[in-house]
Amino acid sequence: DYGAFVDLGGVDGLLHVTDIAWKRVVHPSEVLNVGQSVKVQVIRFNSDTQRISLGMKQLEADPWDNAESKYPLGMKLSGRVSNITDYGAFVDLGGIDGLVHLSDISWSRISHPSDVLEIGKNYEFKILKVSDDSDKISLGYKQLKDDPWDSIETKINLDEIYDGKITHITDYGAFVQLTNKDLEGLVHSNDISWTKKNIHPSKILDVGFNIRVKILEIDQ
Repeated sequence: DYGAFVDLGGVDGLLHVTDIAWKRVVHPSEVLNVGQSVKVQVIRFNSDTQRISLGMKQLEADPWDNAESKYPLGMKLSGRVSNITDYGAFVDLGGIDGLVHLSDISWSRISHPSDVLEIGKNYEFKILKVSDDSDKISLGYKQLKDDPWDSIETKINLDEIYDGKITHITDYGAFVQLTNKDLEGLVHSNDISWTKKNIHPSKILDVGFNIRVKILEIDQ
């Protein structure tokens, strides 16, 4: 899981997973196969422990050099989603990976990046932050669309009734995605039922339910 051992002709060296490529490699088998011949560079040698550390990415120019000038803030570019975690998605930008955080995927609440993005697919992203020192690029997906809260007054009106779908339930209420509005509202537990009081929202509602709601308050 942590790398590949390479026969240098009578002695083995370790090619660590972080030294295979400049882009993020989750498992060595994504890039290497047993029996494959590779060109490597000796990057460390410890005679006391008899360990040889090898590198492949060191044979290529570091794509993070001058990354701030290559990827200016606000730049839009296409990338392929290479891996998805609970906190975001890694995107292959062509040699290096950027991270789009969960909070930068959608203006509305989503529980997991896979709700919107799919591994292996290409999407357009926006550069939010670049750090040469830490080799990190932060990407935005929702930033390609206007913030729906900027024009909330033109989209939603007090006392109007809308259809929506429940996306999340908490102890204090249920979050509802308003149909065709790219907006999410909260139905407080006190506003779910006139008769069923002091009861957990999950006893009445469930994630995925389609419900009709009335707008009681708007706070931009």
